[in-house]
Amino acid sequence: MSQGKARVISTELLPNSEAEWKRLVKTTYIGQDGVTRTWEHAERTTRPKGSDFDGVSVIAILEKDTGREILLEKQYRPPLNKICIELPAGLVDKGETAEHAAVRELKEETGYVAQALTTSPIMFNDPGFCNTNFKVVEVSVDMSLPENQNLKPELEENEFIEVFHVKLANLWDECVKWEAQGYALDARLASFAKGIQIAKKYGL
Repeated sequence: MSQGKARVISTELLPNSEAEWKRLVKTTYIGQDGVTRTWEHAERTTRPKGSDFDGVSVIAILEKDTGREILLEKQYRPPLNKICIELPAGLVDKGETAEHAAVRELKEETGYVAQALTTSPIMFNDPGFCNTNFKVVEVSVDMSLPENQNLKPELEENEFIEVFHVKLANLWDECVKWEAQGYALDARLASFAKGIQIAKKYGL
């Protein structure tokens, strides 16, 4: 995927009154030592009422004759001014379960039709910086389905996503190569890949 015309042309401070997706706040708290302190952090403003999580990341493994492959995405991310390699992911809608959100987002972003298998506990991306959280959903993709032979993603007008897949067994080595090539790596993907490498190392 080429970055093409995508680039940052300016950056400026954003007042909370103009923010649509997040806000910067100051929290006053009492620490374990009884001392009162403050903490600056960001908060998402899009979490649906009644939901305890913001979104989902999807682990979709394709069973192929040549071995298992994992479905990934390349997407330009303005905060990094780079193309980032990521797991399929997205925000949850009001009243939606993590499993439904994962299947929906996968279909919209990649065109693949899947069934949810397992769901993780709630995870926090960067708890010292923001309250953003998510669940990881493992899905099964039946490659024999006609829908998965003739893919029809349903991207929004401002979404430019390249979908690709790599051998699961080589995922960590691929991550190292991608960083050397100038790509940014999403922490969820890189952590998953590193976990596989460590599991192999210790024979888990």
